[in-house]
Amino acid sequence: NKCIHSSHDFSDMVFIDNYIFNKDVHIQFNSTVGEYVVYTEHGVHNAQQWNNNPGQLQSERAEVERYCKH
Repeated sequence: NKCIHSSHDFSDMVFIDNYIFNKDVHIQFNSTVGEYVVYTEHGVHNAQQWNNNPGQLQSERAEVERYCKH
């Protein structure tokens, strides 16, 4: 997990959650996009399940406030 920002007031804060295997990013959640993005064939199944789970998406979207801005 990581938080990225370029302003001093953190108004442009972005939460990134990467799922990595063998040094390759398979799936990434980006709070700006608001859903999981797939980068490899291996991540397709999990990303589809997670994107279809409103609770999972809501939890990840809330991480900007809970994890980054806290």
